Amino acid sequence: MWHSCSNYTLDDHFENVQPEVRATFDRFLEAVNACGPVTVIPQKTRIAIQAEVRFAGCVVRKQWLLVHLWLTRRTEHRLLQRVEAYGPRSFGHRFRLDEADDVDEALCILVREAYRVGLREHLRGP
Repeated sequence: MWHSCSNYTLDDHFENVQPEVRATFDRFLEAVNACGPVTVIPQKTRIAIQAEVRFAGCVVRKQWLLVHLWLTRRTEHRLLQRVEAYGPRSFGHRFRLDEADDVDEALCILVREAYRVGLREHLRGP
């Protein structure tokens, strides 16, 4: 991203964390990559994921992974922790993933929906 002033790697984010956290991230990234081309940008405090624009991100904790998805509607999921409204059609959703199996089909559906937001499809006419 243009405003990143330091270089970080994915491995930097997974130092001193439980191995399951990396496995969970890898499974989440598989779901993201299944959507189409993405850019993964490790930053100081998070890992940003973008298509044309950022639509997902992760914050690595010692024992779990926080996943953020940008959607154009509020939704529900068993792992949903918080929803922030950024406007009438813009919502940030935060999920806590404790293990790779938390990347279930319901979450993959939301990842695909968020990917379309990352392509800015919601801004194009019908």
